[in-house]
Amino acid sequence: MFRRLLWLGIGIGVGVVVVRTITKKVSAFSPAGLVGQAHESISGAAGSVRGMLDDLRDGMAEREEDIRAHFAEGIALDAPDLPWAHDVGHRFAHFKRQLEGE
Repeated sequence: MFRRLLWLGIGIGVGVVVVRTITKKVSAFSPAGLVGQAHESISGAAGSVRGMLDDLRDGMAEREEDIRAHFAEGIALDAPDLPWAHDVGHRFAHFKRQLEGE
């Protein structure tokens, strides 16, 4: 008798778990569930894109500040390995001073 009650209880417990799991899966595929999933996916993607664009803008602003500072001082940003391009920044600074002096 006790064994039958034990197995009946286990069967009821397993049945409840299975029914709840199936109900959750079915509600996920209902129209309201699909709309909710789509909304979460779109919101997450939009947030990721927004964050990426903010990081991109910050990096662009930093680089622009560096470029403007180097340009104002007449310093070349990257030293090229071309013989004719050596001291371009100094030549530009000299040219700039000549123009400002006129």
